[in-house]
Amino acid sequence: MFDYLVALEGPFWSVVVIVAAVIVGLLAHCVLVRLMSRAVRRHALHDSIIGHLCAPLRVLSPLLSVQLSLPLERVNLSDATIDFLHLMLSTALILTSAWLLVRATSVFRDWALLQYDIKVSDNLKARKVVTQVDIVRKILIVIVVLFSGAAALMNFENFRQVGAGLLASAGVAGLVVGFAAQRTLANILAGFQIALSQPIRMDDVVIVEGEWGRIEEITLTYVVVAIWDLRRLVLPISYFIEQPFENWTRQSASILGTVYLHVDYTAPIEPIRQYLAQALEESEFWDGAVCRLHVTESGARTVELRALMSAASSGDAWELRCEVREKLIAFVQQHHFEALPRVRTDIAANDQPPLK
Repeated sequence: MFDYLVALEGPFWSVVVIVAAVIVGLLAHCVLVRLMSRAVRRHALHDSIIGHLCAPLRVLSPLLSVQLSLPLERVNLSDATIDFLHLMLSTALILTSAWLLVRATSVFRDWALLQYDIKVSDNLKARKVVTQVDIVRKILIVIVVLFSGAAALMNFENFRQVGAGLLASAGVAGLVVGFAAQRTLANILAGFQIALSQPIRMDDVVIVEGEWGRIEEITLTYVVVAIWDLRRLVLPISYFIEQPFENWTRQSASILGTVYLHVDYTAPIEPIRQYLAQALEESEFWDGAVCRLHVTESGARTVELRALMSAASSGDAWELRCEVREKLIAFVQQHHFEALPRVRTDIAANDQPPLK
């Protein structure tokens, strides 16, 4: 029995040292998280920092502690075992560090959303910054995952050349992969171009493929447009570089709305114009900038009136148009019924019935 315990003495103390190192690492993690929480206690990013960074730090701290304790194990373990542990720990440290960096990009995005609120009415600058931050964050994640995966692969002798070949994109295999992924690479390059030139931004109002919607999500390869009826239109990001589309909020969220009204030639234009101004003054959706009424067309039977009005956003413009259209129709019906479109017919004298 004693001989058996003596034989186990080396591995036993190695396990004890590793367990102790893990415990020290967990205690260090608790202290670090407590210090971080106290440092950002009154900051709006407190929940974001603790929520995103706590999990990877909980894994990273014990790994670092065990890595630092490896020199103590050389007395009890063979060199081959130490090298194997060092290989596994360094690979785990690389992957955990990459995890920490990926979660840190989420904190960076939360900071941008905190500084620039895209939910306010005049959110042009906010949408510009948030779009750039969102695209840059996705690019950073791809870079971190690519290089951390390659670095982890380089730790293994059998896969070192494979990792180097993938990073260098050498030979025929690189050409084949590049040819197969040329569409994806084109979309990624289009994502870079959109991040710099910004033909679209988050929450932009656009007309795409005949549909009205808002930019809901921009990734490295595709864009999601939220349609007004709750559908989602998913388009490759290169679409917004190669195809024409309408952006209603490119420079400003303000927009002009129009309402067309067809009336008879006997319709009094000035009273309708005065009532349009009154209806806009009473509306909560009008921004007070533009109020016009023009006769834009004169047909064979009716006259076309165009009411032009402004609103702070496209959503307000839609509500304002519907409200003004309804009020103008009711005004003409109640006060100028004779101005409604009518069909005139001339009856010849020989077509009249004989008098009795």
